[in-house]
Amino acid sequence: MAEPCDLSVIIPTFNEEENIAAIIDAVDGVLSQNGIRGEVLVVDDDSKDRTIPIVREIAGRRENVRLVVRREDHGLSQSVVEGFRSARSDILQVIDADFSHPPELIPLFYEAIRGGADIAIGSRYTKGGDIEAWPLARRVISLGATAFGRILFPEVTDPVSGFFAVRREVVDGAPLAPRGYKILMEVLGKGRWRTFVEIPFVFKDREEGASKLRAGTMVDYLRQCGGIVRFSVTRRTGSVWAEWNKVVRFGLVGLSGIFVNMGLLYALTEIAGLYYLVSAAIAIEVSIVNNFVLNDVWTFRSIENLKFKRKFSRFGSFQAVSMGGLAINMAILYLLVDIAGAYYLVANLAGILIAFAWNYAINRHYTWVRG
Repeated sequence: MAEPCDLSVIIPTFNEEENIAAIIDAVDGVLSQNGIRGEVLVVDDDSKDRTIPIVREIAGRRENVRLVVRREDHGLSQSVVEGFRSARSDILQVIDADFSHPPELIPLFYEAIRGGADIAIGSRYTKGGDIEAWPLARRVISLGATAFGRILFPEVTDPVSGFFAVRREVVDGAPLAPRGYKILMEVLGKGRWRTFVEIPFVFKDREEGASKLRAGTMVDYLRQCGGIVRFSVTRRTGSVWAEWNKVVRFGLVGLSGIFVNMGLLYALTEIAGLYYLVSAAIAIEVSIVNNFVLNDVWTFRSIENLKFKRKFSRFGSFQAVSMGGLAINMAILYLLVDIAGAYYLVANLAGILIAFAWNYAINRHYTWVRG
């Protein structure tokens, strides 16, 4: 099929002879049943089993099935990027060959992109998503990688998902440096996008064949995260750069709160003559109000759909998080000074930094989110 199509489903493969015919049939069937004029693009890493001849035989019978064989620079992410380049559609869907991603959800991704989203992400961690039959160690690794990814992309619940669709213009010309298995992170970090939607799905462990997860996967992932940060800092663009701007603003607002707290404590105690603990309680609350207002109108103003009617609920959330941060600060101070014997000023600084990380992370994920 030489002409463009509505959707390109990219399936990266390496030694997938047990699954490949079945996944092509499943994807092609979903496209046909939903009236989607799509192609199935298998991008293979020079498999040593029968994957390549199986796909070639199927492609000989079906015009919408194509095969690209990569002889060098092997890797799942590299295969996906090659699929981006070779695809004939402006909507690009990525799915694994092992049925860990349900093909029947492909129409939801397709409609999400057609409806205006730049990226549609299959999420295991949003409401309705789940993981089946994973051993504890692998689940812990996945949660750790996801949590680390959410530092860069706080609003995306599953930034390391391998099940996603993207508009071609997001990745065209983007300086993607694919490595490892987390190509979505690269797309989020370097692609040109504004809007995304998440589609919950239940991840199922591979039905046939062997997992290709290796010890070096986490090293590749950490290098990839570092590359995304360097790209964002040097280019001063992208969602990661925007996020770190929020972190800096949040810190500056917190600093202003300290001045408000100290100034009011002094004024109420020394000038108004209030008992210092009463002054301290008032000063803390006023500084919390100060921080909330500045964060709401300055730090997080760029977040879309922050509804005014939810301002009071946001304040309640911010108040609770701030009290939690205060408790964390005091607990760290006590543990480091009275138990570990640390110098109290150093211990207090450690408590402030940990409390800051707590305040930002929790507020970013719960207080100021798209709503």
